Amino acid sequence: MIAIRPGYWQPALAASALATLDDLTGGRVRVNIVSGIDDPAAYGDGAFDKAGRYERTREFMQILRRLWTDDDVRYDGKHYQLSGSTLRPRPASLPERPHPTLYFGGASDAAERVAAAEADVQLFWGEPLADVAERIARLKRVSGEVGREHAPLRFGLRITTLVRETSTEAWRDAEAKVARMAETAGVGWHDHKGEVAVGQQRLLDLQARGDVLDTNLYTAPGRFGGGGAGTTWLVGSAEEVAASLKRYRDLGITTFILSDTPYLREIERQGQALLPLLRD
Repeated sequence: MIAIRPGYWQPALAASALATLDDLTGGRVRVNIVSGIDDPAAYGDGAFDKAGRYERTREFMQILRRLWTDDDVRYDGKHYQLSGSTLRPRPASLPERPHPTLYFGGASDAAERVAAAEADVQLFWGEPLADVAERIARLKRVSGEVGREHAPLRFGLRITTLVRETSTEAWRDAEAKVARMAETAGVGWHDHKGEVAVGQQRLLDLQARGDVLDTNLYTAPGRFGGGGAGTTWLVGSAEEVAASLKRYRDLGITTFILSDTPYLREIERQGQALLPLLRD
């Protein structure tokens, strides 16, 4: 999965680079379109208000799709213009996807309207089950409002999963990790500075509802150093975490992006203990 920020890439250049990599890897490329700001001045990007950024993002995604599937592409948008553009090589065309899957996040109204119109998969961070169910229902409704022209929007979950052999061991390690975060007062978490995105604020607000929500959704990391997918964790034995992920699946989540830190050690642990329980 490759993160691409409109404004840091021109859409035709991004489409070409991603198509080449997808062709070389036999269709393994997935693309996460990131509309939020990072450091625009450092990349030579212009200043945009939120509405302008999402407007540009929608055009960017439209152009990627067309260049990956059509010849002689002409596009006349507010932010991008193309004339007679044909891409070679194209991405690998597979039965389950005509081009690299476009993932998109964001919880603001503007973000959800872009996702409902143009994304293949809307990614959620680790919110409680009821909150995710509410967002899925809203995005399905918005898809109709914006006149979605693609296959139905799918939904994914990006979350930290802290897995140990037993529940007791998992919670002991989770609490110890949060205690170490508290010692450094969140140093290294840049989301504490400047604007906090709507989706991130939703995660921070969960702390007021308790340190543990649903069965094992741990919100305490957000007080001290967890940003993005690290703000809330699913904690427990492999069986407990698998059961929680299956409850998200029952809501309509079809894509799961799981990790914990340090990455190398924890990915091996999850691959051995957690993934075999999710094979169905």
